[in-house]
Amino acid sequence: MQVQQDDGAAGGAGGEDATDADYAAEAMPDLADGAGPALRARREAKRLTLDHIAAETRIPIRHLEAIENGEFEELPSRTYSIGFARSYARVVGLDEAAIADQVREELGDAGPRYSSMSADMEPGDPAKLPSAGLVWFGGFAALILVLGVIAFASTYFGAGTGPGPIEGEDVAEAQPDPAAQPRAAAAAATAAAGDAGEDAEVVFTALEDGVWVRFYEADGERLFEAQMESGETFRLPKSASEPRINTGRPDAFAITVGGREVPKLATEPVTLGDTPISAAALLARARGSTGEGN
Repeated sequence: MQVQQDDGAAGGAGGEDATDADYAAEAMPDLADGAGPALRARREAKRLTLDHIAAETRIPIRHLEAIENGEFEELPSRTYSIGFARSYARVVGLDEAAIADQVREELGDAGPRYSSMSADMEPGDPAKLPSAGLVWFGGFAALILVLGVIAFASTYFGAGTGPGPIEGEDVAEAQPDPAAQPRAAAAAATAAAGDAGEDAEVVFTALEDGVWVRFYEADGERLFEAQMESGETFRLPKSASEPRINTGRPDAFAITVGGREVPKLATEPVTLGDTPISAAALLARARGSTGEGN
C-alpha cells in the first residue's frame, strides 16, 4: 500500500511536470516561422475570430491580417507594427515582450522605411488610446475654439462694415468739404493781408534749394537774378516801377505783403514771365482767388 502511494506520488509529480511543460509550450509557441504565424496559431487554438481581436484591440482587420501574414510593410510605421503585435499578443495570451522582440527582428532591415514615433505611444494599445468620452470632449472643445476665432475675426476685422448709426447723416453733413479747404486757406491769407496797404513791403522767400528767379522792372531793369537757397529772401524795393518776376518754380516761393502771407503765384512748377508782383498786384490776385472780384 505504501509502495502504491509512493508510485502514485511519483506519478503525480510526473503529471505536474508534464502539465507545466504543456503550459509553457502553449504560452510561447515556436517563433521560428515568425510572430505573425504564432499569433494566428494561438488565435485559432482559442477559436477566436479576427473580428473579436479587432474589437478588443481596436486595430483594423486589414492590419491584423497583415500582421498574421508577416506583411509589416503594410502597416503605417515600424512603431505601429510593434504596438499592434503587442496588443494582439495580450489578447491571445502570448508573451508581449517576446512577440515585440520577434517583430523587431523581422523588421531589422526594414527599419528605414518606417517613420519614427515616440516609444511611449504604441498604436493599437487600448490602454493608451483615448476613451470615447475624451474624444467627444476634444471635438466639442475644438468646435468652441473655432467659433471663438470666427467671432473674434468678425468683431476685429469687420468693425465699421455694418450699418451706420441713425445720426450718421448728420455726421456726414458736418464733414468739411475737401474742395472748400483751398478756398478757405486763400481767404484766410487774403484776410491776413487785408490790413496791408498797396505800398507795403513785398518779400519772397525760397522754400527749396537751387530755385532760379529773376526780378525786374517793366522797362527791363533787373532788380535781382540768382539761384536762391531754401530760406533765402528777396525784399522788393518800394521804389521799383511795376516790378515783375520770371521763374520756373513759382510754387517754391512763399510771399508776404506787409508781413502777412498771401497765396503763392502757383501751386505747381510752371514757367512765369512778365508777371506783376507789386503789393497792389499781389493783393488783387489774392482777392481774385477767393472770388471777391466777382
